[in-house]
Amino acid sequence: MNPLQDTYGRKITYLRISVTDLCNLRCVYCMPEKGVEKRCHTDMMSVEEIIRAVEASADCGITKVRITGGEPLVRKGIVDICRGVSSIPGIEEVCLTTNGVLLPKYAQQLKDAGVSRLNISLDTLDPEKYAMLTRVGKLDDALAGLEAAEKAGFTGTKINAVLIGGINSGEIRELVGITKDKEIDFRFIELMPIGECSSWDKERFIPGQTVLDAVPELVEDGMNGVSRMYRVPGWKGRVGLIDPISHRFCDQCNRIRITADGKVKPCLHSAAEFDLRGLDREGMVDVLRSAIESKPGRHMLEERSSESIRNMNEIGG
Repeated sequence: MNPLQDTYGRKITYLRISVTDLCNLRCVYCMPEKGVEKRCHTDMMSVEEIIRAVEASADCGITKVRITGGEPLVRKGIVDICRGVSSIPGIEEVCLTTNGVLLPKYAQQLKDAGVSRLNISLDTLDPEKYAMLTRVGKLDDALAGLEAAEKAGFTGTKINAVLIGGINSGEIRELVGITKDKEIDFRFIELMPIGECSSWDKERFIPGQTVLDAVPELVEDGMNGVSRMYRVPGWKGRVGLIDPISHRFCDQCNRIRITADGKVKPCLHSAAEFDLRGLDREGMVDVLRSAIESKPGRHMLEERSSESIRNMNEIGG
């Protein structure tokens, strides 16, 4: 089916669907220190509802699905979810975003279930900073996850780092150095004023340009979705800059999101949500159409904090 267009003429082909708001880490910009209260099973989408929601999305022209959380690998039945999503007609690519800690257990199973590619979150290569940022994590566990992904045969892996002034901004050259010998995209994402970090000091919110200033030998290498790509000549991998604040890319946005409790979010930073729970496939299609039609033309992060009523772990990264 041809993809639906919103009222601004953007073709919506990309769905990010969260399968849980729980996580095995407690990243300071994403989750409360004590984590989130575990919700009743009936409050969250079942495996069957998740599959139905993706089928309805495919009916609306969605071709790419990213499975997120929280941490999706803590969701019971995650491999079955991935297998089910990857088998839906019209879905051409299934990706998964993870902190990597559980990949030694799941990487090969995910590959066998049809997951095309992984995004792995890694904000620092300093063990002490990693422990501070995640509150409960160990850097070695995340690095073991990267190795497991490579061993399972995943290619095109993307590593995501949230760029935080005064925390990992001094590590930029070291982080970029990962791309020297590995065919990966290392992407720096501007910290967004949403949820836990919405009231942080302004010094924490630094522009993606900081990366180019720190590594002036980077040269432009086109676009990949909303990511401006660069590379150091002769190196195997690339560096990406995702700049939701300083270089707003709303006019290129082709995505919608579904939360783990079954709400469609036309925009990450909007308070608007549309409920999918209790609907059959046809009813879900109608709701998705309405959500896409209501997708705003832009967010306003450069002027104020996010209007979203949820933390990032409740929306999906």
